[in-house]
Amino acid sequence: MIRDWRVGIDLGGTKTEVVLMSQQGAQSSESWEHFRKRVPTPQGDYYATLQTIRSLVLEAESQAGVSGLPVGIGIPGSVSGITGRIKNGNSTWLNGQPMQDDLRALLQRPVILTNDANCLALSEATDGAGKDYDIVFAAILGTGCGSGISVNGRVLSGPNGVAGEWGHNPLAWTAQEELEERPCFCGRNGCNETFLSGTGLSLTHKLLTSKALPAKDIVGNANQGDRAAADSLNHYLEHLARGLGAVINLLDPDVIVLGGGMSNVEQIYQELPRRLPEHVFGGECGTPIVRAAHGDSSGVRGAAWLSSSPAEGFL
Repeated sequence: MIRDWRVGIDLGGTKTEVVLMSQQGAQSSESWEHFRKRVPTPQGDYYATLQTIRSLVLEAESQAGVSGLPVGIGIPGSVSGITGRIKNGNSTWLNGQPMQDDLRALLQRPVILTNDANCLALSEATDGAGKDYDIVFAAILGTGCGSGISVNGRVLSGPNGVAGEWGHNPLAWTAQEELEERPCFCGRNGCNETFLSGTGLSLTHKLLTSKALPAKDIVGNANQGDRAAADSLNHYLEHLARGLGAVINLLDPDVIVLGGGMSNVEQIYQELPRRLPEHVFGGECGTPIVRAAHGDSSGVRGAAWLSSSPAEGFL
């Protein structure tokens, strides 16, 4: 008998996904997916975004045969604890909007929003690649770059709501002139996001070769023996080792879980164990670097986990 329905939404820059899950009792971590759907995210249109979310939630509820279910939503940004409005979003049309309040009014139910990387961390710490670890650092390496931190199964948020905001720190041990080659949407230069996202790999390749290619083509070409693409990928791996080395020096998590499109690059898991000790204080590093167990659907699952007990989901 189903005792606990969960609805999660993953609002991405290009797609919006909903999942309907159930759980057999509040103490169980075993869950089942009953419905999943993806649709394009309306570009640059805040109110169309709200209506897209509403439509997906109602469709999920129709599958469950119930209404008024609480909803957890992962967004590419965060909710300001001071104003209640969205900040830091690379889907810039969300910034400054009272999105959590607007959705609560539109859906007439409890709604909680958090950063999409927090949802990844919660998902993987609950029933994914980080479930056997106390401190989980989960990074999204996709169109953008962000991270979330789970401690004993709860998301670390912080008083400013920016715990784990790794993507918008400068890449460690990088020359100033190299940082300045990479402007970021946040208004600064040389953020981790501009190096470690798929977009960052594309920029690295363009700076090295003057040729514009999407990240997946660069990786594919490198695997086919293209020397220029292999050189760009090698630079990316060194950048990622620096970025994660800085995380280990500060947080020393029990495991690092990677999601997003770049997490599918096999060279990461082959090369980083060798490269990381150079960037970790003391010259030793045994931190496991693993791929998210639930792939690019981990974020929406984390949002669903959050929806049933949001107050208990955060530190």
